[in-house]
Amino acid sequence: MVKQTTIKSEISLKGVGLHTGKEVTMTFKPAPINNGYTFVRVDLEGQPVIEADASYVVNTQRGTNLEKKGVKIQTSEHVLAAFVGCDVDNVIIELDASEPPIMDGSSKFFVEAIETVGVVEQDAERKIYVVKEVISYTDENTGSEIIVMPADDYQVTTMVDFGTKVLGTQNATLKSMSDFKAEIADARTFSFLHELETLLEHGLIKGGDLNNAIVYVDKEISEETMERLKVAFGKDSIAVKPNGILDNLTLHYPNEAARHKLLDVIGDLALTGTRIKGKIIANKPGHFVNTQFAKKLSKIIKIEQRNQVPVYDLNKEPLMDIHKIMAMLPHRPPFLLVDKIIEMSDTHVVGLKNVTMNENFFVGHFPGAPVMPGVLIVEAMAQTGGILILSTVPDPENYLTYFMKIDNVRFKQKVLPGDTLVFKCDLLSPIRRGICHMQANAYANGKLVAEAELMAQIAKSSSN
Repeated sequence: MVKQTTIKSEISLKGVGLHTGKEVTMTFKPAPINNGYTFVRVDLEGQPVIEADASYVVNTQRGTNLEKKGVKIQTSEHVLAAFVGCDVDNVIIELDASEPPIMDGSSKFFVEAIETVGVVEQDAERKIYVVKEVISYTDENTGSEIIVMPADDYQVTTMVDFGTKVLGTQNATLKSMSDFKAEIADARTFSFLHELETLLEHGLIKGGDLNNAIVYVDKEISEETMERLKVAFGKDSIAVKPNGILDNLTLHYPNEAARHKLLDVIGDLALTGTRIKGKIIANKPGHFVNTQFAKKLSKIIKIEQRNQVPVYDLNKEPLMDIHKIMAMLPHRPPFLLVDKIIEMSDTHVVGLKNVTMNENFFVGHFPGAPVMPGVLIVEAMAQTGGILILSTVPDPENYLTYFMKIDNVRFKQKVLPGDTLVFKCDLLSPIRRGICHMQANAYANGKLVAEAELMAQIAKSSSN
């Protein structure tokens, strides 16, 4: 089992946003299991949170921009790539502006910050999407294409061709994510001169100072343009090197543009919310095609995760039989809806119920066509989760469990007499002050039949 990770302690970086030109402080903070990557706008009222999720992508002009309920995060990809490259699953990214600092236009400084504080394992299994077949997305307008195919590791290859002589055709490959720091992290963002002129005319790249972007000169520079660039970037002189880039920077690699596009692909695909075990091949990648592919992949992953039924040996000696369950839970037949507990850890619990024709509720619920009521399936999942939370106190018989919230309930299949229901409850955050927040799934006949996000709290029984 590969465990989830987070950073050991918080660390802050300061700089300017490339497009906004605003001074910004960004702080990385450790996050609980299953948090993923979340951005927090600490400069706004209520400190709203935006999850790094492909569904929040609203714009891909000059970066991958997220928006949730009117709150924006701009140019998220370099930061996200650093966390994937450093093998970090869960982190809170606090910002006091809409855009992370551009630094030198790469992920280098973010990687260094992560390494400064270090990475720590957490007590939960990492979510990994194992690619079993080729999945592709093509942008017909640009000819850009991304595919993912089965592989033993997360690998990425990018092929770049902008149809310009100065850049030409470039390729880059990352065979293992462990090589991200050495081979990809310091590859800087780039722009073509004609794009730079347009951006300046529209008041963008306010944080650019020619120290955080490679500029490929794909056209003749007029005296007027040269003067404008000098003013925009506060330089006394600007010239073009023999290799066709402005003389502000020296390339780290001949194929630095392709390596940076690879970095962008990793950052954009982090928006799927899960690790990928497969090989990505991206031909002419860009933020639009990257994020469209991330959206497509996210849907496929979610459908597969919902239908992925855990396999348990239902005949082995249970961890708790009905007698041990009744010693912990206050419920009694006909309202006790869990027969066995077959697995339990600090973060999850698995219970079982054999649904028979003799169930009390079948007497009145669709007589002649008996179906287990959905509310009782939710209650059974809650009772299973109650055992997890009650197991954290030394005298569970003196406590009662109460619902606080039920969200995102979905019923997928009917549950009929003769079915064996398996309930799996996973903590979404650590139990604190007797409050348990969990994702609960119910399975039967090899299918997901119901799911819900539950929050409950235990309290001392008034009779004790």
